[in-house]
Amino acid sequence: MAAKTKKTLTSVVIALAVLFVLVWGLPFYIVREDQQAVVTRFGQIVASRTQAGLYVKVPFIDEVTEYPSLILSLDGDAERIPTRENQFIIVDTTSRWRINDPALFYQSFKTVKEADIKLSDIIDSATRTVITRNRLSEIVRSSNIINETHTDTETQLVDMEDDDSAQIEALVNAGTTNETISKGRDRLCAEMADEARKMVGEYGIELIDIVPRQIKYSDELTSSVYSRMIKERNQVAQAYRSLGEAKRAGWLGRLENEKRTIESEAYRISEETKGKADAEAARIYAEAYNRDPQFYEFWKSLESYKTTMQNFDTTYSTSMDYFKYLYGTNGKH
Repeated sequence: MAAKTKKTLTSVVIALAVLFVLVWGLPFYIVREDQQAVVTRFGQIVASRTQAGLYVKVPFIDEVTEYPSLILSLDGDAERIPTRENQFIIVDTTSRWRINDPALFYQSFKTVKEADIKLSDIIDSATRTVITRNRLSEIVRSSNIINETHTDTETQLVDMEDDDSAQIEALVNAGTTNETISKGRDRLCAEMADEARKMVGEYGIELIDIVPRQIKYSDELTSSVYSRMIKERNQVAQAYRSLGEAKRAGWLGRLENEKRTIESEAYRISEETKGKADAEAARIYAEAYNRDPQFYEFWKSLESYKTTMQNFDTTYSTSMDYFKYLYGTNGKH
């Protein structure tokens, strides 16, 4: 009984081993949609598969190495690079690439990790080459739109004298004249990619693009940039103050003109009123004089006494016609 059981177990083990060998050594392999493959035989490339499908190989002899056919990304390390003006900036790039010739790629690298190391060196070299022969403004800007905006704001300052909000907006955007760029960041990125493609074609790699993920100033350049920014903001602040002073002078001038206009009109009206009043008074006096000239003379003399006598401390003589109603017999009634 024990011998029979042992014989059965041995048969099962042999059957499983044969099944494993048959499955592992099947003459078929599959290339998926997102993959490509290289088939080698004793270290020599015998086939390159770039289309998805079912393929045949020699069991136990051929070896299949699979690579991704998708677009791959590579993030580079931040580098300190000088510009043409010898101003140092920190550049951090990212790039996209794919394997377009798996056989050549296999001969060059074997693995994607090795390709990443080599490609990173190539991209860093191309980035440094392009940046060092271009100005800082070319690297950090993509167009001259800031110069066009500056020109527009200068025109606005002239044409919109009565629009305070428009002038203030123009002052915020106004600043020092910016350099005119001839290439810009997008074109420099294309130049970086072209420079790198000269070196990656022989490796079975297609480089799609290189894009600066981050560009920042180095520590010594940051201080200079901050100083320039402070200067520009001070210029804008001074422009605000100048605009305010100009508006203040204009308002004060209009206020003074309005004040003079009001005073002149008031003086004219007062003089007209006084003239009418004097004419009316003269008419009344004339009517009163015509009715009783003697009484009118008497009344005017009393008014004169009231006005003038208080200004004299001493009177040396009253025998004059002026005092006829005060000391004369005609005045004692």
